[in-house]
Amino acid sequence: MRFLARMLDLIVPENCGACGRGEALFCLGCREALVRLLSPLCARCGAPTAWPVERCAECAGRRLPFVSARAAVAYEGPARRLVRAWKERGLRRLAREAAQLVAEVVPQPSAAALAFVPGDLERTGWRGVNTAEALAHELSEAWEVPCESVLRRTGRSPPQRGLPRAARRANVRRAFEARASVPPHVVLVDDVYTTGATVAAAATELRRAGARSVEVVTFARAVRRAG
Repeated sequence: MRFLARMLDLIVPENCGACGRGEALFCLGCREALVRLLSPLCARCGAPTAWPVERCAECAGRRLPFVSARAAVAYEGPARRLVRAWKERGLRRLAREAAQLVAEVVPQPSAAALAFVPGDLERTGWRGVNTAEALAHELSEAWEVPCESVLRRTGRSPPQRGLPRAARRANVRRAFEARASVPPHVVLVDDVYTTGATVAAAATELRRAGARSVEVVTFARAVRRAG
């Protein structure tokens, strides 16, 4: 499947997945408009902060099953449009663009294996791609770290889009189970960190199945603006 996706690069004309113009899959203008998530950040959840903190207002008081979360860019503007095209139009080749940005911004984690949030089978079949899995495989190549399919969905979950935080948590509670042995230190990959509910549920299962620490890496992250 990945070989066929790469062959499409040679025969399908490229237009920017974010703006639809130009002759590049992600044009220079949209790339430059991205808000990269650089220091200072919350050490735990990766939210932008005024100065480095161990816990920020967004994650303080929450029991998080992962030791850290980092993302490359803010989930707004071109990044949001890029993810929409990646998911809804099944643009597989955008995984490579997203992985390049992650590798540029996020320091390579020290874990010896990557895992990914498994997609809902129905939605993945309709889209033709599980963006988290595609991103994990591209990062596996970039970081030279093996990618392991250790999680599966236990059933169909309604889409998270538009749900408040509490509903998101309830929606994915016990949505995953381990289907293989889990390495002690794992990097969990997803496309977007919104409230953290999905990666928290997946990380909880990884911990239950034997992982001693889980680091989360995503392409984009929702950023709450003051005011």
